[in-house]
Amino acid sequence: MLEFGLSTFGDITLDPNGNRKTHAQVLRDVVEEAVVADAAGIHVFGVGEHHRDDFAISAPEVVLAAVAGRTKQIRLGTAVTVLSTDDPVRVYQRFATLDGVSNGRAEIILGRGSFTESYPLFGYDLQNYEQLFEEKLDLFVKLRAEGAVTWSGKLRSPLKNQIVYPPAERAPIPTWVGVGGSPESVVRAAKHGLPLMLAIIGGSASRFKPYVDLFHEACESMGKGVLPVGVHSPGHIAETDAQAKEEYWKAFKGMHDRIGAERGWPPMTMRQYEAEVEGGAMYVGSPETVAKKVIATVKGLGLARFELKYSAGVLSHESMVRSIELFGKEVVPRVRAAL
Repeated sequence: MLEFGLSTFGDITLDPNGNRKTHAQVLRDVVEEAVVADAAGIHVFGVGEHHRDDFAISAPEVVLAAVAGRTKQIRLGTAVTVLSTDDPVRVYQRFATLDGVSNGRAEIILGRGSFTESYPLFGYDLQNYEQLFEEKLDLFVKLRAEGAVTWSGKLRSPLKNQIVYPPAERAPIPTWVGVGGSPESVVRAAKHGLPLMLAIIGGSASRFKPYVDLFHEACESMGKGVLPVGVHSPGHIAETDAQAKEEYWKAFKGMHDRIGAERGWPPMTMRQYEAEVEGGAMYVGSPETVAKKVIATVKGLGLARFELKYSAGVLSHESMVRSIELFGKEVVPRVRAAL
């Protein structure tokens, strides 16, 4: 069955008077948005880990635990957990704890993240970027089996016949690997027998078809069976195409240009924005428009899950709540009917 998810990084937004909200208020808003997503019938709610001034969520499991106390059905995941600069044992313990308090609703997407602030913050060397993730992912996969673990690597102390507590309510905890588009990362996910979540944030989704094919071929050659593939992309829904485009443009351009200034990108133009909305990675428009685009992506890539990142810069809490409601109550039924 095709699953639908919503995710956010807890972008810092503005209050009705145009003043910057506090990080604490944004965290409370995120919990409320998750409650709306649960009521709208969304399968999964994900929060991303960042360590920057423009995002409020640095401890995803704590936010998700708060969500667990306010929701009944929706599964609780990340988008992503930056495993490279965390300890796999502690990550597993935190998610096993979340799984317990939520009655078995915890999920994880593991990745390296799109920012590097966590490396100096937690004392890791960026020169070990690749090796840190590979070693820690290897250990995490062993921990998911919830038996005695014996493991050794070069960048973390070894474990010898160690059992980690608490056990998960629903072991093994569903775990995906988030990939931005490198073949090596795709093969790594297959090697560890974990589902693939493609972060498609620019350009046509169809250009990722070779990565999907590579993943399935690698899974088959390694004897891992058929594993799910999902897509995580940005978007916004309103009653009309014009309203959605206008609301999202102002917020997304501000976020894009702020981050782009750090990375040497030129400012986003309206022409670029419209190209992404029409044929690129942005799912922006009315429910009918967004549903058609989701259908094309799901069919083209053979997806098991589509996840919409519904927040973007200063996009208001109120407009995001409406977008969530429209996604669950109007976009998802349209996609299901078509497929």
